[in-house]
Amino acid sequence: MAGLSISNVSKLFAGTPALNGVSAEIAKGEFVALLGPSGCGKTTLLRLTAGFEMPDGGQIALDGQILAGGGRFVPPEDRNIGIVFQSYALWPHKTVAGNVAYPLEVRRVPTAERQRRVAEALALTGLTAFADRAPAQLSGGQRQRVALARCLVADPRAVLLDEPLANLDLALRSAMQEAFTAFHRRTGATMLYVTHDQTEALALADRVAVMQGGQIRQFAAPEALYDRPRDCFVAGFVGDGAVIPLQATTMPQGGRVLVEALGQQIEARGADAAPTHICIRPEQLRIDPQGPIRARVSACTYQGGRFRLVLETAQETLIAHAPMRARPGEEMRLSLQSPWAFHDPSATAILREMQDA
Repeated sequence: MAGLSISNVSKLFAGTPALNGVSAEIAKGEFVALLGPSGCGKTTLLRLTAGFEMPDGGQIALDGQILAGGGRFVPPEDRNIGIVFQSYALWPHKTVAGNVAYPLEVRRVPTAERQRRVAEALALTGLTAFADRAPAQLSGGQRQRVALARCLVADPRAVLLDEPLANLDLALRSAMQEAFTAFHRRTGATMLYVTHDQTEALALADRVAVMQGGQIRQFAAPEALYDRPRDCFVAGFVGDGAVIPLQATTMPQGGRVLVEALGQQIEARGADAAPTHICIRPEQLRIDPQGPIRARVSACTYQGGRFRLVLETAQETLIAHAPMRARPGEEMRLSLQSPWAFHDPSATAILREMQDA
């Protein structure tokens, strides 16, 4: 099934690479998030897909049609791609219905057809009762839904969302995450969602492309990124926990490998013959009076129903969850179950870059 195809795309600004040979295949109807720190290239990739920029190399195609590359460039207005901006980009002098109808007016859709499609879009986004209001009379979440309805009414082949929740408070962001999920489920649109917030990406997307330095480090389902990161950057950027170098390893057998870390031998999961690091998630650590790992609490933060502990061992800093508050300076023992082991020879430079960011 055709969808969005990005093949070896590169883009330079003033001689500096913003994208460096990015490739990805996004299925028709799939919800994909581009996740990464500022400057990683995710917004540049979105703008190239929209047609706001031209790639310096590679090719972008949608539903089998080449949009850019190979001497061809389809202008933005002819791509039939919907865009939802962080700033909403609503006309202040138009009503909600007028804003939603604007793309159809530009296309000179007949009045009766335009009114029908606007009514459907407003109903789908829960805005029917607000049709005659001005944007200034709406909340931030309602304005974002107007932007969604305006995008939907044009029946786009794909929908691009550029950090659409960045300006909303926590409660509204949670509500709008549900609205985006419902929007995708009802329309079946191919969606590309740019964010630097891993919570949004993991909650919303079918798959997530983690970007860094103008490249995709890993493109996988949210649970795979969290549970089986490919390298130190993904392990450190996605989810909470610790990335720890190994002192020694044995060959993996049956998906298990014995590694030496934290001054002891640990049985880890992994497929690499010579792993260099393990990723330890908080749920893999358990407070255990008989546990082999000695640690001291350096910080304790309440997170609603549990406490997040920052623990210092003789070698590394670990993150664990606990049902009870712990005092800074308190000593405890830990046991560790099934961390993920992987091979990353470039880890030193990557971890230094993450710390600098």
